Amino acid sequence: MKKYLGISFKLSLALLILCSLLFPLLIAAIGKAAPGGGDGETVKVNGKVVGYKNIGQQFSEDKYFQGRPSAVSYNAGGSGGSNKGASNPDYLQQVKDRIDTFLVHNPGVSHADIPADLVTASGSGLDPDISPASALVQVKRIAAIRHLPEEKLKSLVAENTEKHMLGFGPTTVNVLLLNIALDNLK
Repeated sequence: MKKYLGISFKLSLALLILCSLLFPLLIAAIGKAAPGGGDGETVKVNGKVVGYKNIGQQFSEDKYFQGRPSAVSYNAGGSGGSNKGASNPDYLQQVKDRIDTFLVHNPGVSHADIPADLVTASGSGLDPDISPASALVQVKRIAAIRHLPEEKLKSLVAENTEKHMLGFGPTTVNVLLLNIALDNLK
């Protein structure tokens, strides 16, 4: 019995040091080596932080590209989905309302042309990216408001389209970076 208590104590102490000290230090070191030093990648315009690259923001003005809706009002402190299933009547009404709002602000776009990511929130509620199709469906509206050629905006979307590492995952457009590039157009 005494033999097993000694082994148990030593094993518990070793795991305590490994799990409570060494592992957190390793993760912190990896975070410090990541872009942004573990604090997230800030996006600056003229030296002023305007947002974070990996956290979605709301753009409500029609002169900007709009991102995915958020179930948490873009609150990074409380990320999460709505937890409503596709058969939930409240959820279905919310998506229908988002479609109707989008159609009002984007005349000439049909219901079938609206990509799903423009009317459904992501699991975190903070997705900063949309699909290229979601950006392109908004080009006509923005071109009319900003008096820019549609081809110039389509090129801007193409320039801001990102392929994921090693070719895995969907092709995306970061809405914040796209809108900054849009504001920088001459």
